[in-house]
Amino acid sequence: MILKLTPSVKNYIWGGTNLKTKWNKTSSEDKIAETWELSLNDSGPCYVCGGEYDGKPLAEVIGQDDLGANCKNFRFFPVLIKLIDSTTPLSLQVHPTDDYALKYENKYGKTEMWHIVDATDDAYIYLGFNRNVTKEQFVTALNNKTLCDLLNKVPVKPNQTYFVPSGIIHAIGGGVTLIEIQQNSDLTYRVYDYDRLGADGKPRELHINKALKVLNFGKYVIPDTSRNGLLGKCKYFAAYRYQGEQTLTFKESFASVTTLQGSIQVNGVELQRGETVFVSAGTQLNITGCGTYCLVTVEK
Repeated sequence: MILKLTPSVKNYIWGGTNLKTKWNKTSSEDKIAETWELSLNDSGPCYVCGGEYDGKPLAEVIGQDDLGANCKNFRFFPVLIKLIDSTTPLSLQVHPTDDYALKYENKYGKTEMWHIVDATDDAYIYLGFNRNVTKEQFVTALNNKTLCDLLNKVPVKPNQTYFVPSGIIHAIGGGVTLIEIQQNSDLTYRVYDYDRLGADGKPRELHINKALKVLNFGKYVIPDTSRNGLLGKCKYFAAYRYQGEQTLTFKESFASVTTLQGSIQVNGVELQRGETVFVSAGTQLNITGCGTYCLVTVEK
């Protein structure tokens, strides 16, 4: 079974216009911060686009056989895929490990991966501490509003990939469009938000006490960002970047395909830039066209 998807659309104070103008997304608002392309998360489910299940949440249409054997042992559907566009920086934040999150939040923690698809000349991300830091140094820097001085500020450009483990402090800077492949969780501990106000005119909530319990305070060395084929892999997802024709079958897991550049056809289903399909486990994928796309599955 192959199902074209309609995402949930999110807008936050840092959202941009690229997803509307360059990625075929629609919204009644001027800006779009995120689209949740493949999501069985109640906070932003995706829906079937077209066919006999048109408009139904994907979660109501698919079953365990569609997900495949590699997904049987997960408490929740393992993966969530987003397109993200930032005009201004996201908050500095951290995600807990599974052990902490399942014990205290009844949710997965979050390990995620960013594949940069567009970036302005001055675009950057924050990723991890640039030195070993104590809790006391962290709290002092937070109170003095100098926390960013303790972080790796990394210039980014298209086709780079960054893996963001749970426990690592991070933020996407302004001027970045990316595809994020992550664990199926919306659990975020916000550490610092540049003293800005939310849409309601009030400061957004911070989660300092929880963050202190899960932060990795060690120096984080930025790994090589270049990838060939495989973008990243953990027990929750494996993500690949391909261009052009492929014939693939994943017998033990579903797959999803999101077009990043140009257009492709997946078993005859047309996908323009930013469009996604869900493919049931065991279904042969015949991908044609010359576009670039991200394929996500679950591998053991």
